[in-house]
Amino acid sequence: MKTVIPLIFAVSLLAVSGTTHAGSDSGFYLGASIGDAQLDFDDELPDPNDVNVNIDFDDEDTAYKIFAGYNFGLIPLLDLAVEGAYVDFGKFNGTVGANNNSNFEVDGWTGAGLAGVKLGPIGVFAKAGFIRWDGDLENFGGDDGTDPLYGIGARFTLLSFQVRAEYERYDLDNFDIDYYSVGAAFTF
Repeated sequence: MKTVIPLIFAVSLLAVSGTTHAGSDSGFYLGASIGDAQLDFDDELPDPNDVNVNIDFDDEDTAYKIFAGYNFGLIPLLDLAVEGAYVDFGKFNGTVGANNNSNFEVDGWTGAGLAGVKLGPIGVFAKAGFIRWDGDLENFGGDDGTDPLYGIGARFTLLSFQVRAEYERYDLDNFDIDYYSVGAAFTF
């Protein structure tokens, strides 16, 4: 019994020190992701002839994101970070007016805060922030704005390399984009 108590204490101490170290990764990180962007855009545009033009886009395309951030690593088991990114959602096909096929391209710059829980190499996180976006509707000009974004994700970390899967929702002016992605990041 005398040898079991120190053994239990030693194993507990090793487990706690490993868990503490797991939450201490901090520093600048850089990464990229690729995935599927889904656009739902059903609205009316005013026409110069005082006739409303119906817009209907319900399409998806391949999208990509390049991101950089800083993980503070202040508290064990808890990740707090700030992150900025450039996102290109691709080109969506839909109709404008009676049967006028058109393309709609959207991209933007984001800024977000991340908070997550890290249990060893596996972690989950949530994010909230804003996107400064620019959209180009073929034959009808462009539109832009600054609107909220939020998302959730999971990650697997091995040393300074990280693989992550995310779902992000972009609530833009008259339409929404859902972005599902898989990516990688490297912490310096």
